[in-house]
Amino acid sequence: MPTYTYMTRCDGCGECVDICPSDIMHIDPIHRRSYNIEPNFCWECYACVKACPQHAIDVRGYADFAPLGARVRVRREEARGTISWKIRYRDGRLKEFTFPIRTTPWGSIKPPADYAPADADALVSPLLAHEPDALMVAALPMLPPLESEQVTP
Repeated sequence: MPTYTYMTRCDGCGECVDICPSDIMHIDPIHRRSYNIEPNFCWECYACVKACPQHAIDVRGYADFAPLGARVRVRREEARGTISWKIRYRDGRLKEFTFPIRTTPWGSIKPPADYAPADADALVSPLLAHEPDALMVAALPMLPPLESEQVTP
């Protein structure tokens, strides 16, 4: 579902234009307010919603988490280290929930060249490259093999 802007809240700062990965958020040259020029191409990435300092952009949510007609508001609160979601249903009910921002500091992720090359035995492993070391854990939880996969001596 595409984004839409509350014109009374938008101050035309252009933060949404700068961050939109599909380049569909534009500033109206007459009214100096943002708008989505091509709603069908919206990725629903919520980048513009999170970046808007005026909280002027909402998204109509998908039916998998918000029923038809519900409005979805996402607010990134860096000072608190959270992302808050607010869903307003057509009947007026409101549901709110908050999650921690789980991102790493910019530049803290090592490039692939800094890792040792994987050995040939790793190709048959269910783990991804450099797991669990790159995740900084001793081991990953694994499901036991199915009975049909167990080898009997």
